[in-house]
Amino acid sequence: MSHFIIIGAGQAGQTLAGTLRAQGFDGDITLIGDETAPPYQRPPLSKSYLLGDMPLDRLYLRPRSWYDDQNIRLVTGQSVRAIDPAAHRVTLEDETLSYDKLALTTGSLPRRLPAAVGGDLDGVYTMRSLADADAMGPELVDGARVLIVGGGYIGLEAAAVAAKKGLTVTLVEMADRILQRVASSQTSDYFRDLHRSHGVDIREGVGLQTLTGDTRVRAATLTDGTTLDVDFVIVGVGITPAAKLAEDAGLTLDNGIACDDHARTSDPDIYAAGDCASFPHAGAQMRLESVGNAIDMADVAAKNMAGDDVTYTPKPWFWSDQYDIKLQIAGLSTGHDRVVVRDGETSRSHWYYANDRLIAIDAMNDPRAYMIAKRLIEAGKNVDPDIAADPEVDLKPLLKS
Repeated sequence: MSHFIIIGAGQAGQTLAGTLRAQGFDGDITLIGDETAPPYQRPPLSKSYLLGDMPLDRLYLRPRSWYDDQNIRLVTGQSVRAIDPAAHRVTLEDETLSYDKLALTTGSLPRRLPAAVGGDLDGVYTMRSLADADAMGPELVDGARVLIVGGGYIGLEAAAVAAKKGLTVTLVEMADRILQRVASSQTSDYFRDLHRSHGVDIREGVGLQTLTGDTRVRAATLTDGTTLDVDFVIVGVGITPAAKLAEDAGLTLDNGIACDDHARTSDPDIYAAGDCASFPHAGAQMRLESVGNAIDMADVAAKNMAGDDVTYTPKPWFWSDQYDIKLQIAGLSTGHDRVVVRDGETSRSHWYYANDRLIAIDAMNDPRAYMIAKRLIEAGKNVDPDIAADPEVDLKPLLKS
C-alpha cells in the first residue's frame, strides 16, 4: 500500500491530507507537525484569539477525531530531522518512515531581531504561532507600554488588539510609510488615520536601533535618537520560507522551495505548497504568503500526488481585521500606475490599475465591491475607472458584461 507523508501540519498540510482522501486515495497518510496542537488557523492569532474573542477549540481546522475518521495518522510535537530522497525516507526524532510520495508544507518562519540589538531579551515577541500568542497574552494589560516594530499587516493587527486592550502603543516603521511594500499610499493613509484615531503613536521613517534591559527589555532606542520606556515589544518585520529541510535534501530553492506549475519540486516524488513554496509566474518564481494560496496550492499538489494532472493558477486574495474594519484584498497590486478611490458612507475601496486594466482591489468594509472586483480580476475582465470611482453606480451588472 502506498504511503504519502506530509511534513508541516498547518493550513496547507491539513488541506492536502483532506484533499487526498476526497480524491479517493486509500493508502496511508502521515501528517507531521512540530507543534503539539493539531492544525489550526493562524490569522486569528493576531486578531480575535489574542483579544480573547475566539476560544482555542475554534482555532482548530478540524477536531482531532477527524484525523482518525479519515484514517490519517497525525504526528504532533515532532520535528523532522532529515529527508533522504534517494531512499525515500524521512527521519523524525524517534522513528524513520518510508514514503512513496512526500509533500512539504512547512510554512514560514518570522524574522527575529538579532541578539546584538537586544532581540534575545525576555519580553520580545514575534506573532506566528499559537505558542507566541499564548506567551504574549498575559502582557496585554491595561496601561502597559508596547513597542511594535514593523508597519505591515501583522504589526498593525497587533497594534489594533493592544489599543483595544487599553495599552499605550507605539509603532515604528523604517520605510517612509506603513504598508509600503504591499499597498498604495491611499491605503497607507487610511490605516494610519484609523490607528491614530485609536491613540496609536505611528512613527514612519524611524526604525529600532537597540533594545536594553538586564534580562528583560525595559527600553528602546530608535534610529532618530528617541528613547522609549517599554514593557514589551512585538516584532513584525516579515517572514522567510521554512526551506531548510528541502535545502538539506538537495531540492532546488528559488524564493522558497521551487515548484513547477503542478506544485512538484525538483524531485518528482516530492511536492510543496503554502508559504514555503514558490511557483512559476510571469517568468519568475512567485511565493504568496496567504491562507488562500496555502489552500489552493495544497489542493493542486494533492490532486497531482493522487495521479491527476492539474495546473496551479494563483488567484490571490487576502484579508486583515483591524478594530471594526475588515480589509479584503484581491489580486496583486505590484506594478500599478493608478489608484481609483470609491467612497461610500461607511466603506471605501481602492481599485488598482496598470495600463488602464484592473489588477487588484483593497476594500475596507466594502464586501460587495470586493466580491465583484475579485470575480472580474479572476475572469480577466476590466472595469472603466470612472465607473469604479462612482459610488452611485451599481457594479453588479459588470459581471454580466
